[in-house]
Amino acid sequence: MLLTLTLRNFVIVRELELEFRQGLTVLTGETGAGKSILIDALGLLLGDRADAGVVRQGAERAELAARFAIAGLAPAQGWLADNELAGDDADELLLRRVIDSNGKSRAWINGAQATLAQLKELGETLVEIHGQHEHQSLLKTDAQRDLLDAYAGTVAPTRDLGSVYRDWRRMADELAAAEANADAFEAERERLQWQLDEVAALGFTAAEWPELQAEHKRLNHAASLIDGVQSSLSALADGDENCQGWIASVNSRLAELADYDAGVNEAQELLAGAEAQLAEAINALRHYADRLELDPERLQEVETRMDAVFRMARKYRVEPEQLPQKLAAWQTRLGELGGSAGLDALRAGVVQAEARYRKQAGELSALRRAAADKLALAVTAELQQLALAGSRFEIALNTLDKPAAYGLEQIEFRVANHASAPAKAMARIASGGELSRISLALQVITSQLTGAPTLIFDEVDVGIGGRVAEIVGRLLAELGSSRQVLCITHLPQVAACGANHLQVSKSQDAHGVASQIAALDAPARIEEIARMLGGVEITDTTRKHAAEMLAGG
Repeated sequence: MLLTLTLRNFVIVRELELEFRQGLTVLTGETGAGKSILIDALGLLLGDRADAGVVRQGAERAELAARFAIAGLAPAQGWLADNELAGDDADELLLRRVIDSNGKSRAWINGAQATLAQLKELGETLVEIHGQHEHQSLLKTDAQRDLLDAYAGTVAPTRDLGSVYRDWRRMADELAAAEANADAFEAERERLQWQLDEVAALGFTAAEWPELQAEHKRLNHAASLIDGVQSSLSALADGDENCQGWIASVNSRLAELADYDAGVNEAQELLAGAEAQLAEAINALRHYADRLELDPERLQEVETRMDAVFRMARKYRVEPEQLPQKLAAWQTRLGELGGSAGLDALRAGVVQAEARYRKQAGELSALRRAAADKLALAVTAELQQLALAGSRFEIALNTLDKPAAYGLEQIEFRVANHASAPAKAMARIASGGELSRISLALQVITSQLTGAPTLIFDEVDVGIGGRVAEIVGRLLAELGSSRQVLCITHLPQVAACGANHLQVSKSQDAHGVASQIAALDAPARIEEIARMLGGVEITDTTRKHAAEMLAGG
């Protein structure tokens, strides 16, 4: 969970350090005080893109840092281990980000520099943010499908199905192009097959070429090698006067002199070593000379082979060692054209690809259908508490005219305003207030499934009030019994349900406007709830009402 958040020169915050606790924490404050600053800061620490506008006017840079407790949070700890970013304390995590006044940004995870993509991946294991405008996205079919897939645990199968779909459509497009240009298709296939047969018949491999070159060089210079080795042996050992004899003579003379003065021992020992090494060199040359011979027939064979390879390489405009790569490319292309079987093989491949797609799509549909019924019942139950008694929430899986990358059906959220009414598309029947309540119900239900230990709700209670607001507050508090929940709210009924209360305020001095966030104690909470209830003038009556609300929350 989130432990601390530190901000310096961020928007209208000069310097701020906040501590957070478990349970439901509410953030309140007057309009324009900057309640969304905390959400924006966390968003940047979790990988959102930044610009120079977040740097406080007159400052060189904005600095943000957040510390999280991750003991027992396997997804986060596993990610850190996989990316070699674990800190000295395995139970805590530190995220830091600096945005310069020119818009440049740098980020760190546990003191090691990190990318925005890494922040985002890690952030998904730590925090889930629900924005106040999410109910608007619920009117879009793509968003409805994504939400159902998240609830059903079918995000990965949907992604895999998309890959299968694209393979199928690519093969179908290739078949259609081949059938539309059958003559050109057949000509290309026959040309490839002929080229493959010709190069394959050569039996040439990339490893053979350097071996041929080395052998050709040796055979082509065999006479020079024989002459050079024999003259070397003559100078070293076989001539009337040779190195081996001279060194042996000198070594023998020094051995005699050593009897008179041990000072020559070092030189004598070095010469003895040289004599031994010379003997080894002579022995190696004799063995090499035994293997050397003039072999014009083999030289002719090697030159004939190299000539054949050269001619083939020139024909296809590649270097000799690149012929095997050319062969592999032709084999790949011929496979795409159906191999030796041609159009029939392409048709069979398309049929198999479609069958594979439809099998996986059918399995995905079954999973979605089961999850849709379960989610619809859960949302319907929640709506009864949110001043929508008798309303019914349904999820329809409408069969598409044509298969799509995401499956065989389009997802549609539907609502019935009372028990006997038929359910209709949510976009056609739900008002703004009803949409916000449906969205909240969905968020509360789906949030119980996520692995993120911290949930943030940014004014999701817009458009409700009275008894419904009190129920919303209790729902969030219930969620906070097992998770860390942060909620920005303008409703006193919701604020009264918080276990912790932060107040956002704004002031102005000679240095400009600044925003502050302070933790409220019990008396201060009464004053803040009273302000939210009574507006400008706070009376004893509103304070008493506020105290009663806090006691009831």
